[in-house]
Amino acid sequence: MNTETVRFTGPTVRIPKAIGAKKQMAKKVFVPDRDREASWPDDQTDGAEERRTRQSAAHPRPPRPAMPPYVAVVVREVATRRDRDQFVTFPWKIYAGDKNWAPPLLMEAKAFIDRRRHPFYRHGEATQFLAYRAGEVVGRILVSDDPNYNAEHGTNLGSFGMFECVDDQAVANALLNTAANWLRRRGRTELMGPIDYSTNYPCGLLIDGFDTPQRVMMNHNPPYYARLLENWRLTRAKDLYAWWFDDSCDVLTRWARRAERLADRGNVRVRPISFKDFDAEVARCHKVYNAAWEKSWGFVKLTEAEFRHMAGHLKQFAVPELILLAEVDGQPAGFCVTLPDFNEATTPVNGRLTTYGLPIGLVRVLRNMRRIRTARMAVLGVVEQFRRRGVAELFILRALEFGRQHKGYTGAELGWTLEDNELINRTIEKVGGRRYKTYRIYHTTI
Repeated sequence: MNTETVRFTGPTVRIPKAIGAKKQMAKKVFVPDRDREASWPDDQTDGAEERRTRQSAAHPRPPRPAMPPYVAVVVREVATRRDRDQFVTFPWKIYAGDKNWAPPLLMEAKAFIDRRRHPFYRHGEATQFLAYRAGEVVGRILVSDDPNYNAEHGTNLGSFGMFECVDDQAVANALLNTAANWLRRRGRTELMGPIDYSTNYPCGLLIDGFDTPQRVMMNHNPPYYARLLENWRLTRAKDLYAWWFDDSCDVLTRWARRAERLADRGNVRVRPISFKDFDAEVARCHKVYNAAWEKSWGFVKLTEAEFRHMAGHLKQFAVPELILLAEVDGQPAGFCVTLPDFNEATTPVNGRLTTYGLPIGLVRVLRNMRRIRTARMAVLGVVEQFRRRGVAELFILRALEFGRQHKGYTGAELGWTLEDNELINRTIEKVGGRRYKTYRIYHTTI
């Protein structure tokens, strides 16, 4: 389906309070390895396998655990504060030496899986698992069940996400088997992912474009993850595209007048949202957000609690002039959010805002915020009845022009977009965007 939409994935970065957790005994579950032949399936993206092979050569791969191959994989559900800490810190083992990985803020990562604080748990259910070998953590996974998604789509599936694993098929099999068994016990018959809760949050496995930095609220992973998932019989459901724009050919100047003419003809007005009337503006944007994507593949409407949760975090560090609302004859018609690439500011602190109780990392982040030189257009949605009126083009041009002239941005990511969303993909190409990353969502019956 052709829609003028770019999807919003992931919670925004914030500085939450410390999180407590009730200690419980962890439940041990032994999961036998699947008897599968390791093979790399044919890639369905043109040139992706060649690029993946080339990029893999320079991508640091974590060593296999130094232990006998007969040591069983044990999977435990995250139940204690220690389990939670191991869950959120495990990625540091996988990405040691990977200069393109952006370490998450530890406090933010803990808040994301805290059922007392995250609004997803008001209507959905999820849990996390850790995989161990000889007492060492070798993998992790999140599994979630969103009844809202199944009600909207008439499906019976659950999702897995936050997948991290050493390069060991037995470990990946154990994690995925455990996720599938958890969903079966809840009556689900299909599994899709990587998706953290829903496609409104981080989703997709990076399969092409490993040699560029991870952008804010987007995923990053080693190239071998695709092999681990595909060997467990997960198959491609949909590819997602990320686009890069640096205006090296001065496309903005050439397109500006044309976009303005289209907007004038369609009686389109684009303006920044008003932070002085923040609650009312959030309500308008929420309505547009759900209306713009309601017919898109994989989309589930954000609840009011979820949308306001995201909006409140955005307000802390977003640039007001880069959060745009389009109106036609006074009626909300589109919504666009462009964010500074917060990863540039947080990566140097390696996940920590405090040291020995002192806000050393926080001071560094605030200082680095002034030095950010790239951005990401995370949201671009136009209600169906107002499409093909130049709204999407005007959003892109206004945001990129302001970023270049007033913030000093030298480049921006646009995305993600669905692979078959020809309308928005052509629009992005016309204004100078080039596809530079591909993410994949997988599916299987369980």
